[in-house]
Amino acid sequence: MLKPRSTATRELVNLDGLWRFAVGGSIAADPWTGPLDTRLEAAVPASYNDLFTDSAIRDHVGWAWYQRMVRVPRGWADERVILRFDAATHHGKVYVDDVLVAEHVGGYTPFEADITEQVRAGREFRLTVGVDNELTNITIPPGSITVAADGRRQQKYLHDFYNYAGLARSVWLYSVPAVHVEDITIVTGLDGAAGTVEYSVETSESSESASVRVRVLDDTGTEVAAADGANGVVRVDDVTLWQPGAAYLYDLVAEVLEGDEVVDTYTQPFGVRTVEVRGTQFLINGVPFYFTGFGKHEDTAVRGKGHDDAYLVHDFQLMEWIGANSFRTSHYPYAEEVMEFADRHGIVVIDETAAVGLNMAVEGGIAGRPHRPTFSKETCNDQTRAAHCQAIRELIARDKNHPSVVMWCIANEPSSNEEGAREYFEPLVELTRGLDPTRPVCYAVVMFATSANDRIADLFDVVCLNRYYGWYVTPGDLFTAEAYLEGDLRAWAEKFPQAGHDDRVRRGHHARTALNVGPAMDRGIPAGLFRGAPSRIRPDRRLRRRARLEFRRLPDQQRRPPRRRQQEGRVHARSPAQGRRPRAARAVEGVGRQQAVGRERAGDVKQDDSPSFASALRYLCSGGRRRDAD
Repeated sequence: MLKPRSTATRELVNLDGLWRFAVGGSIAADPWTGPLDTRLEAAVPASYNDLFTDSAIRDHVGWAWYQRMVRVPRGWADERVILRFDAATHHGKVYVDDVLVAEHVGGYTPFEADITEQVRAGREFRLTVGVDNELTNITIPPGSITVAADGRRQQKYLHDFYNYAGLARSVWLYSVPAVHVEDITIVTGLDGAAGTVEYSVETSESSESASVRVRVLDDTGTEVAAADGANGVVRVDDVTLWQPGAAYLYDLVAEVLEGDEVVDTYTQPFGVRTVEVRGTQFLINGVPFYFTGFGKHEDTAVRGKGHDDAYLVHDFQLMEWIGANSFRTSHYPYAEEVMEFADRHGIVVIDETAAVGLNMAVEGGIAGRPHRPTFSKETCNDQTRAAHCQAIRELIARDKNHPSVVMWCIANEPSSNEEGAREYFEPLVELTRGLDPTRPVCYAVVMFATSANDRIADLFDVVCLNRYYGWYVTPGDLFTAEAYLEGDLRAWAEKFPQAGHDDRVRRGHHARTALNVGPAMDRGIPAGLFRGAPSRIRPDRRLRRRARLEFRRLPDQQRRPPRRRQQEGRVHARSPAQGRRPRAARAVEGVGRQQAVGRERAGDVKQDDSPSFASALRYLCSGGRRRDAD
């Protein structure tokens, strides 16, 4: 779906501002039939929850209503008139005067309606929008509704961020000619020093007299390639690549002609770059890329999830200041302005659907209390998966041309260790690859889905681990956290040994290997290769208790943990063959392997064949498979 733009053949009116506002139950049951009976006004774009001092509005569950008058420009008499909503969280209904013109489920992707037959150029119409914030077991994200003793409806959900609702992104009215460009798809590649640009242009209707022409312009506006036809490939010699930290964008100008007359034109920015996975390397333009970034959120004070350009600039400045080169759109598609900013500034994006909370284990807590199965008729079922499929379709349709987007993440921390997970996710992975075979597909692995019990990792191209060692597990003990982490990563590497030795290059679905990406720490806490999503679940007491038990079962002389080096007079232990090695590597080498321990004198190495606390960690991270010393 193309973003509305003002061009030589299109005009654009922004409908942001103050709208009349009321929550359901305080007004008539059919508020679209006349002026909204309310004194309240709400800002658009913004979530409505924090705008008012009334807690009943903040905690409202159900429909809320927006209304305003809109005048169609008088010069649009011969044009198609389109109403566009960048998002309505989570279920939207749109009325032009008394007529329902659009309905959409899904809170973070755009939808639109052709209202040409309902309006007249130069005249006003009443625009009423209903937004429903309810989450159920068949929505993405899922949730449930309960009723309190006093009759209040309460929203429950399994994700750890507030369920903001409303018109959090912009609303537009725009015009297009009768015959116009409806969609553009661009796929780029490299051929030596040249770039290849494969394009497909969809138009509103076929006409024997209409034709399509495309031109590629560089950042100075100079034409560097051109072609005729709705589909084709053009070549850009001496191409300037889009690279992380060094963005460069071209424009593809698509024109619809009737004879020699241009009846519609649309400009689509794009960057020339490739994405590949080779073994355990993630390659952008053939160069290994190391993700250092965050799982962000869009929340800000008062605005909720309302998009704000000032906060957009500030967020990216903070990322640049801290040295980040990437982020994941945890846990929903971000505003298109965010993606465009990343395109222009060379920030790499892992683009995620709103599928968070597909994990009933959170109901019982990580401590292990009984919980309902995640995948069942009463919880996540075929209807849930259908909504999930639609979320994937809409995400890819919106963001497919962004060079900053290098990977699709179709879910955050699902219960991938439960029965039914594979049957649920396999069709989703196939759908994603079918819609876009050029980008890898991933999901974020929840803490209690291990290499031993995860059921779906082999379906995906990249393994992204959300891990909280030092946070929820061994809180504050970063030394032990490193040991846990390395044991965890090694166990995943052993599960997918081909990832480290597979020389095949794949784009999208062409080979199935795994890249271990982890650990995951969110909200600015730096740790490892990729930061994933936060999860407000309690610490894994069982895991820590089991680790202590395994540790105590070892003979006394085997319990000695690796000695920490002092601030002065010591260096990392190393052997002549291996050179300098990190502390965590020494901590988890484990049973049957040599442990190098720092000595008082720099360069001295003590060889130790005895296992240590690491053996307990390895036991847990390997899913309970004990490895005894030789």
